[in-house]
Amino acid sequence: MVVGSGPVKVLALHGWFGSATGWGSLPELVHEDRYSYLFLDYRGYGARRGETGEFSLAEISADALAAVDSLGWSSFAVLGHSMGGSAMQRVLLDAGDRVTGLIGVSPVPSTGVPFDEQAGQLFGGAAADRGKRYAIIDLTTGNRLSRTWVDRMVQFSLDQSDETAFGAYLDAWAGTDFSAEVQGHPVPVRVVVGEHDPALGAAVMEQTFLAQYPNASLEVLHNAGHYAMYETPVALLTTVESFLDQL
Repeated sequence: MVVGSGPVKVLALHGWFGSATGWGSLPELVHEDRYSYLFLDYRGYGARRGETGEFSLAEISADALAAVDSLGWSSFAVLGHSMGGSAMQRVLLDAGDRVTGLIGVSPVPSTGVPFDEQAGQLFGGAAADRGKRYAIIDLTTGNRLSRTWVDRMVQFSLDQSDETAFGAYLDAWAGTDFSAEVQGHPVPVRVVVGEHDPALGAAVMEQTFLAQYPNASLEVLHNAGHYAMYETPVALLTTVESFLDQL
């Protein structure tokens, strides 16, 4: 899905619970004369449900680069939410010097996410368990949001992803460590986190992205958890546009 026709190109990579249409109000707020956004579906998600694959970061990257090539984009920034934050770094490594900048929204770092036993059971069982999906979304937004909204987010994820793909991607984003490959990369990076996200908050970003990328900066969004595109879309778009305009 492409939104806008502007000269600044942005590849948008969604999260584990998302899809190309899982960006909240962000797409409708895009300044379409200044920016062009490609919102991509991974295999097994959205318009690509039922599509087979290995469901890996390398595959996401290869598919993403094929998609931007089909649009004739020679260079572009990459916006990644959650799992997409890990995938955007794989794209960076695979695309050579084509990537102008990275914007991570509550992004998974290149180190993966090591789980303790309790978290491993929760996340590992989420593919087939609606209640565990609910618990994860509720947890990562600070246990503070409307039950109706959380339930709708759960239903969206169930409707927008194949169970097999959803389960397989967990190992792709949580269990893959390619931090040595990105260490010291000079690309400009902006990481944006919500103050109410206990899983991928400021402390994790300081230990990973800010320690790995010398040109990285961090912004904490107030009144947001893990899903800033739904919780605080205007504030999120403002920082995204500010970063893009500096590139």
